[in-house]
Amino acid sequence: MSGFLEGLRCSECIDWGEKRNTIASIAAGVLFFTGWWIIIDAAVIYSPMEDFNHSYHACGVIATIAFLARIWLFIGFMLAFGSLIASMWILFGGYVAKEKVVVYPGIAVFFQNAFIFFGGLVFKFGRTEDLWQ
Repeated sequence: MSGFLEGLRCSECIDWGEKRNTIASIAAGVLFFTGWWIIIDAAVIYSPMEDFNHSYHACGVIATIAFLARIWLFIGFMLAFGSLIASMWILFGGYVAKEKVVVYPGIAVFFQNAFIFFGGLVFKFGRTEDLWQ
């Protein structure tokens, strides 16, 4: 997966060599920002505790720690997958199965963690350390 930018069809018309780390870092940052933007939107719109339990922010915090724990790859993946699975549990167990009228906070928790997860994957595998030397 570390060479996913070379697999694009436009790799013949654009030289990714010098720009690879920049593009991967920007894409990871945009995904990370989008995830937090979605959860902030849900927290502002559905601020009462009965609409959106504020303890559900723990998944996003754990996903953020996994995003930053690049040095310990296994711990980062464990935290990232755990928070993604927990966000699915919050979505389905807390909103869909209980047949609540408002489901958007559960969807926001899931999308926050999904965007942070994919941003972490792009940040970890989209860049190469060969350009730093």
